[in-house]
Amino acid sequence: MLKRVSLTIVVLLAALPAVLFASETAGQPIDLTHSAVGIASIVIFVLSYALVMTEEFTHLRKSKPVIIAAGLIWAIIGITYSQMGQSHLAEAAVRHNLEEYAELMLFLLVAMTYINSMEERRVFSALRSWLIRKKFSLRTLFWLTGILAFFISPVADNLTTALIMCAVVMSVGGTNKKFVSVACINIVVAANAGGAFSPFGDITTLMVWQKGTVEFQQFFALFIPSVVNFVIPATIMSLVISNDMPEGDAETITMLPGAKRVVALFLLTILTAVSFHSVLGLPPVLGMMTGLGYLQFFGYYLKITHKRNAADLSTVGDVVAFDVFRKVARAEWDTLLFFYGVVLAVGGLGFLGYLAVASEIMYTQMGPTTANILVGILSAIVDNIPVMFAVLTMEPTMDLSQWLLVTLTAGVGGSMLSIGSAAGVALMGQAKGVYTFGSHLKWTPVIALGYAASIQVHIWLNF
Repeated sequence: MLKRVSLTIVVLLAALPAVLFASETAGQPIDLTHSAVGIASIVIFVLSYALVMTEEFTHLRKSKPVIIAAGLIWAIIGITYSQMGQSHLAEAAVRHNLEEYAELMLFLLVAMTYINSMEERRVFSALRSWLIRKKFSLRTLFWLTGILAFFISPVADNLTTALIMCAVVMSVGGTNKKFVSVACINIVVAANAGGAFSPFGDITTLMVWQKGTVEFQQFFALFIPSVVNFVIPATIMSLVISNDMPEGDAETITMLPGAKRVVALFLLTILTAVSFHSVLGLPPVLGMMTGLGYLQFFGYYLKITHKRNAADLSTVGDVVAFDVFRKVARAEWDTLLFFYGVVLAVGGLGFLGYLAVASEIMYTQMGPTTANILVGILSAIVDNIPVMFAVLTMEPTMDLSQWLLVTLTAGVGGSMLSIGSAAGVALMGQAKGVYTFGSHLKWTPVIALGYAASIQVHIWLNF
């Protein structure tokens, strides 16, 4: 199969007529959307993304196909522009995409390192233990895990938050599959909704902020629409949850030394990143990397005090010395590499001219409101990262209210299907056989109602 695809690409390139370039202006990217080169690139991208969408069944990590796709697309572009003697144009475009990726990758790497550090210091385990030991009813836990997911995800990101809350509902739900399934759906909706009004809540909001399209404080205009997006489905789903008390006890988990200070340093890092961007006009990634330095120095302090801490905590077993680079190594590298493939592949399609065509159809012919609503629906089927990156690369002319609308829809639209967000995909693996694509699909109309209501509230408040 791979040989046939490669042979097809070679034949298409060989058959490319030289006259295609005759009328183009030298020094400018060429519209190749109707050429064999463009068609081959689209086919490669679609095939790679088909593999991404089947990750749940094939267990092939999603980064692999998109990295290959990015390489092939730019190889085709490189061959084409080399034949024209304008390879410098393709090189400049690739370097521009790499610069955008590098900023976002380093930003996410710092955030992931802090989250891993908090997990290692047992911050999340202690929270989970406290919730279980409080003996809340199932319906109360349904609401508590949803509300916590909504308010933690703006800081800790929606994927990490969803995994933590899912561990809680699985611990207290036990064999009650109905509770676990519906509670997981509620967590996915809540985590995605909470991530929509914060630059730190989702990769798409981070991209919008780093691009400078929406300022940090302007994201909070989406708070009430995000609340509506979460509360409407949660209220309806809660009607099927009983007030029964969960069975079993949970052990008491104590946070390790320095846990609260790591949380405080993370908040200080966020403040540093915001200040670098808003006050100094510098890329926020500089503030995040400075914040990584805070953690490194504090990690050194934890390391030299390790023996004393280990003696004090002899009752909780062996305590491993804190190592910040171990936390960096535990970052979600598949996500970071997937993001690389998406940025380069979508950037290649944009260089070929496809994003300009899509922008004309969506934002000129349909209008920005309709287009932005469709972006959210599309993100339920295709991951919201490439969708949002495509919109940012198109750079449609929109006012702030429309940029906030597309930020909202891309963030919460993925909640309509379990495969529409990283949180949903992760929970299908964590609660395997209980929370499934089918169980989520049953509640899609209710989630869609919340999606529509949140859009209407945003239009009322912010247009």
